[in-house]
Amino acid sequence: MWQKVYEDFKDRGFTIVSVAMDTPEAARRFIEAAQPGYLTLIDRDHHVSALYNMLNVPEAVWIDETGRIVRPPENAGWFDGFRKRNRTTGEMPEVEAQLMATAKTVYMDAVRDWAANGAASRHVLDAAAMSRQLRKPDDDIALAHAHFRLGGHLLRSGKDAAARPHFEEARRLHPQSWNIWRQTHSRNEMGFASGPEFWARVDALGERRYYEKVNIEGMP
Repeated sequence: MWQKVYEDFKDRGFTIVSVAMDTPEAARRFIEAAQPGYLTLIDRDHHVSALYNMLNVPEAVWIDETGRIVRPPENAGWFDGFRKRNRTTGEMPEVEAQLMATAKTVYMDAVRDWAANGAASRHVLDAAAMSRQLRKPDDDIALAHAHFRLGGHLLRSGKDAAARPHFEEARRLHPQSWNIWRQTHSRNEMGFASGPEFWARVDALGERRYYEKVNIEGMP
């Protein structure tokens, strides 16, 4: 999906930088399997997440050739259909699968429109709209990322017990961050933090969304 957009528009100056908010051990095999043609990085300390106040993956931020953000960090075309999946069989209702497909199509069509038309794209936001949609971090969020990075350093140094309270404090200070939550919990054999604790946290959302709705026409 992203590889095709990159190939179609790279000669016009369009590029993609993909950043995995994960450890090299967990992320590298997926990157090597996908073999993307664009730049792909692994950010185990979540510097990019902190810089742009990203909460979840996948999220994207659109930056034009002058360095101006023209769309703030937002859900990159995903939908909550996975919450309706049968947790035993893995089956998903057809309507939810269709909504997930629609979300991806609408978002990628918007990316293509921007890559083709630049500043003239109807999806580019002006400064006022950017300010309204931008998630602005506060002191607690900044401190949460500091605790997260310190916990990661201690963990890599073999000091698991010392790392734990820093991870707990990071989650307390920034409870909206699924990125911090996932990387500070146990993982399954595939490397995903998707056990009972994850599902309990998802269920606790109630009517709130796991993937925030993107402000693009046609997005479910």
